[in-house]
Amino acid sequence: MSLGFFTREALRSMRRNAVPSFAAMVTVLVTVLVLGAFIPLVQAATGAANDVRGKVLLDVYMKTNASKADIARVQGLLQDKTPHVKSVQFVSKQTAYQEQRAKNPAAYDALGSNPLPDAFRVTPDNPDNIGAVLAALTPTSASGARTMIDPSIDLVKNRKDETHKILTVTRFIKLVMGGVAVLLILASILLISNTLRLSMFSRRREVEVMKLVGATDWYIRWPFMIEGVVLGALGGIVAILLLAVVKVALIDSLAGDLSLLSGTKTINFGALIGILLAASVAVSAAGSGLSLRRFLRV
Repeated sequence: MSLGFFTREALRSMRRNAVPSFAAMVTVLVTVLVLGAFIPLVQAATGAANDVRGKVLLDVYMKTNASKADIARVQGLLQDKTPHVKSVQFVSKQTAYQEQRAKNPAAYDALGSNPLPDAFRVTPDNPDNIGAVLAALTPTSASGARTMIDPSIDLVKNRKDETHKILTVTRFIKLVMGGVAVLLILASILLISNTLRLSMFSRRREVEVMKLVGATDWYIRWPFMIEGVVLGALGGIVAILLLAVVKVALIDSLAGDLSLLSGTKTINFGALIGILLAASVAVSAAGSGLSLRRFLRV
């Protein structure tokens, strides 16, 4: 038998069982719509969380009598000898004074002099490695006390409260997004499988008769597989068209006003179309094949 024969059988079956077929297509459509909105949203949220995680810093304060040679030596240690360091920024006492005076001019005007030391702002290569950087800069002595990696360093300060809050929030966002993604995928598979099973249940007598007259499992399965592919493709195409309308009419027009839309890089819309269409067809075909197994046992 040719592919044309199986295709005609699939289309004839769809016409005869219009309601279950329509329900299957709508299920695929809704699933693809949700996935199409969910994938860029997860990317945007993850990108925003990573931007926040990039603000995790470690402050290295120099002693007040530190010379330029001391500063250069410590900068070399931080950049070349300390593991998990992404970048090092030197903040002179004059720059620090200007920054703090801008925040609280009355208090710093009353001081009359600059009490702030030279410092370095150290950014780890991964926010989770900030503890390792701190341990490398303040090694433990033989007596168990913390020491400085260089005698000209006065204090190494971890912005503990701020760092803890940032890491906790970003971990929570990723866990929630991952959990929702898993639940969404499982729900989609179950919905599509159950909807297609309903369609096949209405034709169980026809399947039993075909088995009894000697038809092979794949001979029976092919029309249903093609039907699943067609329904999945139709649902996916309609969903993609709706997503395209929303993108052009709403997302693109608001991208300049919303920083989450304009400042975060998400998946290319063409690539998203390919992923959604392939997923809708593959899941529908797999659902068709899996749902038919019980009706092939005659």
